[in-house]
Amino acid sequence: MADTEAPAAPPVASDVFGSGMELADRYARLLVQHGVERGLIGPRETDRLWERHLLNSAVVGERIPHGASVLDIGSGAGLPGVALAIARPDLDVVLVEPMARRVLWLEEVIHNLGLSVTVMRGRAETREMRDGLSGAAIVTARAVAPLGRLAEWCLPLLRPHGQLVAMKGESAAEELERDARQIERAGGVDARVEQCGVAVLEVPTTVVVIDRSDRRGGNDGRRRARKDR
Repeated sequence: MADTEAPAAPPVASDVFGSGMELADRYARLLVQHGVERGLIGPRETDRLWERHLLNSAVVGERIPHGASVLDIGSGAGLPGVALAIARPDLDVVLVEPMARRVLWLEEVIHNLGLSVTVMRGRAETREMRDGLSGAAIVTARAVAPLGRLAEWCLPLLRPHGQLVAMKGESAAEELERDARQIERAGGVDARVEQCGVAVLEVPTTVVVIDRSDRRGGNDGRRRARKDR
């Protein structure tokens, strides 16, 4: 495979991306052409780009309601956020990334593909992000942080009863059990492990879904509750 040539998309990609298949192909080429040299994906990842990255990310859309507002935290190369925006143009997607060089990459990709997606530089755990971005229906994250810490960062960005959809690996159930109390303190309820893409992928995507309680979680929420009494 030449340095600038993306691997051929598997037939199932058309089922996942639908009318966005041409954009998905272009995104794949951008990742291969520039992603490795800019440190966005590993050099060994190009051969499995579709199965491990693009399709793996896009099928998370099964968990997202039509027209939902989505924050993709630590978006990096644009996964899962860009893949979701291509597969689900009905979504209102915001990509949040702290590193300037990755923000520049994301802006270039969005411009190149003509997507209606917003890119913001920042960290989910900061007060500025929480004040500016809170109220999303869905927060997504892929390989960002351990589950408990991720819940502390992301749940405050959700509206009550919104959902954190965190892409995780085979140890998702163990991680969920380990961090259950931390998730609860952060305001998370009904945390569970689910599979996406079961009908289309040989290896489905494992996600942990956590609902945000209608109460504010964590120590900050308890302090405010006592103050209001």
